[in-house]
Amino acid sequence: MKTIVLRINKDLPNYLSHFTKVGISILLLIIYGSAFAQKKYDFQVSIYGTGTPIILIPGYSCSGTVWTETVNHLKDKYECHVLTLPGFAGQAPIKEALLETMRNEIIAYTEAKKLQNPILLGHSLGGFLSLWIASTAPYLFQKVIVVDGVPFYPGMQNPNTSVEEVKKLVDKDALIAQFTSMGNQQLSVYAENIARQLVTDSIKAKTIAEWQVQSDRVTLASAFYEMMTTDIRQDLAKITIPVLVLGSKYETLEKSQHILSEQYKYVKKLTLHNTNSKHFIMYDQPIWFFKELDTFLK
Repeated sequence: MKTIVLRINKDLPNYLSHFTKVGISILLLIIYGSAFAQKKYDFQVSIYGTGTPIILIPGYSCSGTVWTETVNHLKDKYECHVLTLPGFAGQAPIKEALLETMRNEIIAYTEAKKLQNPILLGHSLGGFLSLWIASTAPYLFQKVIVVDGVPFYPGMQNPNTSVEEVKKLVDKDALIAQFTSMGNQQLSVYAENIARQLVTDSIKAKTIAEWQVQSDRVTLASAFYEMMTTDIRQDLAKITIPVLVLGSKYETLEKSQHILSEQYKYVKKLTLHNTNSKHFIMYDQPIWFFKELDTFLK
């Protein structure tokens, strides 16, 4: 740190010298106090554009650059706060539970930055987080957009499934052991095979797989476990702002509509649309996706 030497004129009256010193002390206190008071967030954030703020949250293991095309579409009218979550795509991991910590940090970030009526936009895991944030602090936000995410993943197959039942079937320690035992090459092959089922473009599938290989193995396992064992369906009743849900095709569009309608039945102001797309709708159906965004954001 550069040192600045302040000299006080010896000819100044004693009382003036005294108040000058007090003023300097207060100034230093403000400078250093504000530096210590600055909040460190565990997520990485990049800001693009100007206008109404939108917080963009990527999905499982993805980098914030998954939103590049979306940001290019929005940045002339919106201030885009693009996040990459800790432990994903090369970001340093945290020891605490990822989803609950991110819920709290994103709310704190919104308040600290004094964002005015921001919008939440999340894909997959990021959509789940957007819902959890909005149900926890609905007064902070004006709208929520969820791209192929749900409030309770196991409930997609059986709406009557409970967290307790899932915990009997999913072992967190076993998941961690499975992920940490995989080398980069093995994980790369596994991740790309999965990604090809989630996006049509093979180049995009490779990129998605690369982000997973760059992710912390314990975070991959722990975040998956959190998603499977956290049910916020009834909490959605606390959301008082409009919610747009964009769903992909699960076998048929009719089945998709039925599953998502059941998942979101507690949302008061819901707009639900499905399209013939794989999971990464913003990649597979960009024209439809941007049209839906523009209509909802008006």
